[in-house]
Amino acid sequence: MEKLIINGGKSLKGSVEINGAKNAAVAILPAAVLASEGKCVIDNIPNIEDVHCLERILSDLGCKVKKLDDNTLEIDATNINSHEACTEDVRRMRASYYFIGALLSRYKEAKVELPGGCPIGVRPIDQHIKGFEALGAEVTIEHGTVNVKAERLLGANIFFDVVTVGATINVMIAATLAEGTTVLENVAKEPHVVDVANFLNSMGADIKGAGTDVIRIKGVKKLKGCNYSVIPDQIEAGTFMIAAAATSGDVTIKNVIPKHLESISAKLIEMGASVEEGDDSIRVKVLKPLKGVNIKTAPYPGFPTDIQQPMCSLLCAVEGRSLITETIWESRHKHVDELKKMGACIKVEGRTAIIDGVDKITGAIVKATDLRAGAAMVIAGLIAKGDTEITSIEHIDRGYPKIEEKFKALGADIRRVVND
Repeated sequence: MEKLIINGGKSLKGSVEINGAKNAAVAILPAAVLASEGKCVIDNIPNIEDVHCLERILSDLGCKVKKLDDNTLEIDATNINSHEACTEDVRRMRASYYFIGALLSRYKEAKVELPGGCPIGVRPIDQHIKGFEALGAEVTIEHGTVNVKAERLLGANIFFDVVTVGATINVMIAATLAEGTTVLENVAKEPHVVDVANFLNSMGADIKGAGTDVIRIKGVKKLKGCNYSVIPDQIEAGTFMIAAAATSGDVTIKNVIPKHLESISAKLIEMGASVEEGDDSIRVKVLKPLKGVNIKTAPYPGFPTDIQQPMCSLLCAVEGRSLITETIWESRHKHVDELKKMGACIKVEGRTAIIDGVDKITGAIVKATDLRAGAAMVIAGLIAKGDTEITSIEHIDRGYPKIEEKFKALGADIRRVVND
């Protein structure tokens, strides 16, 4: 096993390039199985473990997967020989459930083992099932496996009980080859929902309204291969924005869509940081002491749940009291115990973390309890006095390509070592 060691207290300066969006890529790759003719060439894919896991699942299904470079894949799904995804890789990651919608759409049948992912709370697939059943599928769950089957898929009006990114994408994928028109209401509006819709349209789908409250899908007969580039990663960009502010740095974050980052920019400005937007870049610099703020996570365009943990680390070391209320997941404060080891003053009441800023936090041995908690530990380590050791960094590698190299290029004292 490996760990990261950070000697904190260095101000970050320079520029960093953001990779393609993890949350878009992990849905786009399963959706590529819908191409019954031609090849999908997808670039700006992040070189992360979750993507490698999906590559293996695609290969197991019978797709021909060729790596053209570190960030580009060619997927030929014309000769898929199975509608079953029941491997260890499927069980390992949450996003493998997108194969249910993709295989159901193409073959009217799918058998996919229930996936895992980060332990951040109950993550039911009831809204996915509701959507599949509305399209005409019969869904059963036996021995940890989702079995979905339909004689034919027919367009339907579907109103989601809660705003859910996963179900919005999965049912949208399933409806692309359904007969007639499907209308999805109370949908998620996240940038990666729009990106998946754009990818499907590039393959020949007819989807309108992604990014609004209502998505309309007119079923088509077939989809074919295409060339596509994944959008920049909103969450990776936000993490580097917060790291720049936390270290009183001056960092230009390149290859971003500033519109996607407005909720994060607004909070950093409220704290006293300077945020300058370019066409495809954001510069964050700090010239005066920052102050605490209150944050409440919400579906896009609200403050992203995936950014609240890194923001928590920043708020530990600024003046005043801050509140972070998590409205999406009920168990997303597991990083708090790790931050307390470093001297942070945080109390959790229900879904709210009450943070009183301290003069300094100090290095300690801490654990990345999940992907975004891992990012929070990195930021805490960058702030802390002395050495911080972060274990279980396989969680971090699921979403942040070459994280230590990027921070090192900005002036951080960070290294990856084998954990004996």
